[in-house]
Amino acid sequence: MNGSTLPTLPCPIAPFVPHAQGMCLLERIVEVYETHLAAEATPEAQDLFCWKAAIPAWVGLEWMAQAVAAWAGWQAAAQGKSPTVGFLVGTRRFETEADEFPVGRTYRVTVRLDFRADNGLGQFRGTIEDGTTPLAEGSLTVYVPASPAPGDPAISRATT
Repeated sequence: MNGSTLPTLPCPIAPFVPHAQGMCLLERIVEVYETHLAAEATPEAQDLFCWKAAIPAWVGLEWMAQAVAAWAGWQAAAQGKSPTVGFLVGTRRFETEADEFPVGRTYRVTVRLDFRADNGLGQFRGTIEDGTTPLAEGSLTVYVPASPAPGDPAISRATT
């Protein structure tokens, strides 16, 4: 995928997030710009983390991390590159208004880039909303390693 073949929005998020077999928890990208991305998820009862018709609020942190991954994947695709592996290093002030996110509702997950350093570290602010109601927010620190040499065993283990 290159910049001239980026899909129109909204579009499926999976091509921009390097997750497989049910681990991509968000469904679609609805907005993307140079420094932010908004995605949506409508969890269902059969979803991986569903418990008693709801998703635990702590999964919201993973939703935010996957929105960051989608943002990075979109930026890479705009340059004709594939999504790369990144790591959630930490979070600060992850706060939720509820203990769970009931299934059957559409949640909007927005991430905004605060900074990105040359060493691969980045900081994002994330929010989760149900319509116009804020449900969760927090800051995420992420790390994207430099492109590995082909066959680098440390990276190969991390991606299998």
